Amino acid sequence: MSNQAWQITAPGTMTLSNIGTVQKPGAKEVLVRVHAVSLNYRDKLVIDHNPAYPVKHKANLVPTCDGAGIVVDSGPSSRWNKGDHVVMHPNTWIHGADGRDFELDKVLGGADNDGTLRRWMTVSDDSLHRAPENLSMEEASTIFTAGVTAYRSLFYGGVKLQPGVTVLTQGTGGVSCYAIMIAAAAGATVVATSSSDEKLQVARKLGATHLVNYRTTPDWAAKVLEVTGGHGADLVVDVVGAQSIEQTLKCTAFAGVVCVVGMLSEDPAMPVNVMAELLFGGKTLRGQLGAGSRQMAEELSAFMAHHDLHPPVAEVFDFEKAPEALGALTKLSAPGKIVLRC
Repeated sequence: MSNQAWQITAPGTMTLSNIGTVQKPGAKEVLVRVHAVSLNYRDKLVIDHNPAYPVKHKANLVPTCDGAGIVVDSGPSSRWNKGDHVVMHPNTWIHGADGRDFELDKVLGGADNDGTLRRWMTVSDDSLHRAPENLSMEEASTIFTAGVTAYRSLFYGGVKLQPGVTVLTQGTGGVSCYAIMIAAAAGATVVATSSSDEKLQVARKLGATHLVNYRTTPDWAAKVLEVTGGHGADLVVDVVGAQSIEQTLKCTAFAGVVCVVGMLSEDPAMPVNVMAELLFGGKTLRGQLGAGSRQMAEELSAFMAHHDLHPPVAEVFDFEKAPEALGALTKLSAPGKIVLRC
């Protein structure tokens, strides 16, 4: 049985190829039929050979790190069974909150590690976690990078997520949509910002209490302080970085935490003035590289099943339309994730 995959053949170019015969699983391995792949900003950086991503990759790399599928065969001593619905775990970090086990050059879809944008994958038992029973394959494929990134910020960021805590989110991309859903389900008050009132209504449906349009309200930090009674946000999931960080810190509560998980600024290297807010506000600016551990993914999957949460999927493309899907990711015109059905 042959295997089809998309490979990076030039900067910004992918080619659909036959990559050989599907490998039979060995001891503690499984063969997975990939059913859905979720795209991330990191994938575009890799495909474009963008220097903002610090790891170079091999020729003809199969890109992307997220995926969900069904086990069709298992090797000796495998903990998985035929028919299990699974989500790919694309990195080396398996247990706990200490990210020192994370190795950037070992993440799927980068460096020398072929990724998930293919029909079939033979992987080790440790490279999977069980998909929530309440999610479709398309929804489940979004869990790891977007979902675990948000979950780690909220539950491992240094603020105890509970009723009475205020969380600030930015936009309605995949990470932010997850952050809104998770924080609201945990009982926190969510303040959501976005560029349009239409997208803000999506945020409201996901659980946001307060909505701020940053295009019509350029001084959106003042509005966040207003709707929180001058207190500000106890925890911020910041996906923008440099372009928003000064306003973000301005509306962060005293001793609050800002988890920086993205760099969507037009100029990620622009100079910023943050020291006074950090020092005199006792605030913590926390960088977060990588989504998280498999343990966090398993915790999130259980949380989503318990609360019956469904991540928004902006658009689904057929496997053969991967370049068009990448274009949709670049435009990011609708809330939620871009997904390929394989």
